[in-house]
Amino acid sequence: MRPIKSLTIVSLLLFISSVSFASKIKDDSIFIRVNQAGYLTADTKVAIAFSEASVKGNFNLYDAETGKKIFRGKIVPSEVKAWGTFSHYYSLDFSEVKTPGKYFIKVNNNRSKSFGIGREHSYKDYHEDLIGFMRQQRCGYNPFLEMVCHQRDGRTMYGPMPDSTFVDVSGGWHDAGDQLKYLITSSNATARMLKAYELAPDKFGDKVNELGQEQPNGIPDVLDEAKWGLDWIHKMHAGPDMLFHQVADDRDHLGMKWPDKDSSDYGWGPNSYRVAYFANGKPQGLREHKSKATGIANLAGRSAAAMAIAARIWREELNDPVFAQKCENAALELYAMGKEQEGYQQGNSYGSPYRYNEDTWADDMEWGAAELFKNTEDQEFLEDAKRYARLANTVSWTDKEDAEHYRYYPFINVGHFALYEHVDQETKNELAGYYRTGIEHALERGAKNAFQIGVPFIWCSNNLAVALTTQIILYEKMTGDSQYHDFMLAQRDWLLGRNPWGTSMFMNIPETGEYPEDVHTSVWFLTKKEVPGGLVDGPVYASVYNSLTGLHLAEPDEFSHFQNDFVVYHDDFGDYSTNEPTMDGTAGAIFMMAYFGEPQKE
Repeated sequence: MRPIKSLTIVSLLLFISSVSFASKIKDDSIFIRVNQAGYLTADTKVAIAFSEASVKGNFNLYDAETGKKIFRGKIVPSEVKAWGTFSHYYSLDFSEVKTPGKYFIKVNNNRSKSFGIGREHSYKDYHEDLIGFMRQQRCGYNPFLEMVCHQRDGRTMYGPMPDSTFVDVSGGWHDAGDQLKYLITSSNATARMLKAYELAPDKFGDKVNELGQEQPNGIPDVLDEAKWGLDWIHKMHAGPDMLFHQVADDRDHLGMKWPDKDSSDYGWGPNSYRVAYFANGKPQGLREHKSKATGIANLAGRSAAAMAIAARIWREELNDPVFAQKCENAALELYAMGKEQEGYQQGNSYGSPYRYNEDTWADDMEWGAAELFKNTEDQEFLEDAKRYARLANTVSWTDKEDAEHYRYYPFINVGHFALYEHVDQETKNELAGYYRTGIEHALERGAKNAFQIGVPFIWCSNNLAVALTTQIILYEKMTGDSQYHDFMLAQRDWLLGRNPWGTSMFMNIPETGEYPEDVHTSVWFLTKKEVPGGLVDGPVYASVYNSLTGLHLAEPDEFSHFQNDFVVYHDDFGDYSTNEPTMDGTAGAIFMMAYFGEPQKE
């Protein structure tokens, strides 16, 4: 969950940007937005330009190495309503340029950021950077910080044992800029990395060992990182009918601190034991802010899916039958727990009103059942998966303009994809239709803005953009239907610079571009070292920004020209709502990046 800082005066950013905006830029300024990470040769390639004054004529594409003009294209006015303050928006289509290289665009005297065309000049192995960010989120031994932290996690609450009983739930990942640990997000991160490997095994390399140290160990790094999550889930699943779901709470939010010198006090002194919440399927909260809960199937189903995929990989790929069987057993136990306690468990807060509000669960049970059927060929799992698929149906954020924080988590139903290969044609059509319905809702939203972005700007909107991109890729794999491909590319391009602020939403990607620097994490604040790969929360409705406590801008807003009274984004340490990188968002994006990336092995 996001850190809540001490209250400060909320920035006057929105007032300044709306009142004095026009006086801050020249009438003839033209802003060009491109995907700074680049384009594959076959991609539809469309940049966006916008300005206060009307622009006519052509744009030019130049070779960034030689400065030679390569292509001339027409400036096409956007047919949809302008975004925010600017009056004129244009599309610059250079899709016919397919020669690999580095390029930039110019409109009159205004130049874009440089970008690549061709895999070797664009994506290559950015997905490995995302895995590297996951390593620096590790709790326990952290190879980036070269320290060991939180070895006393934790002491129980709400469990079948007496409160404050010690249970070993050390390990796992710190959730975001804070140092909490959630099964809600970690189960998804683990399962998504494992699924990414299954879908694109040739894209992942081996540079580090299981501890994240620079030494190959014969195992793809994405599996080393996924195993870090698996080992923690095994600890959280402390017995056949036991499951913990959260370690620590917002008592963590005391400011930026070294994880091995954690000043948080959960009743056992600072830098000591932290609370471990047991998943009992009931509302929880040690003070006035209570979660909602009706069961544990969201956590159990997702965790079962992760364990079932792991059992296949460690048995068939890594030749480790002992760990594979351990995962298989856990998958069966977790799934049984979810089936017995259908419903959802949410995150817990202590003193703040914010929490993870997930209230869906059938999608997670569908995913777990589908993965278990693939392993066992037990028809009961197949019938369960189909029943849960029809319960999950099209339930999603895609047709909503607003939603509670993480309500429709994990933002994409991977279960529909996992089940698809195992069912008859009629059921295949149903599953594909569920995906298509969600995509169509997003497509309708995207048609209303020049950037074609199809997500609502609730907290963690970048996670939604990744989920939408992934859903379209999976839909294409299921059906062979590519009608949404260009829309998918527009979501990808938004995340990598084709947005009003002209910034990538991934730390240090690309290294020579505009990307989040002043991120809201202890690691950056204390070390001033940039860690490539972290996906930040992303733009939010101005109403969301103004409603959150403790937000302030530490420095003048470099994007003030591009803010409006609808949506804001700040590359500023003080804005935890838009500029905090998240562990689960980054993990969810690994498959997307790998999909466009270069193979790392034969």
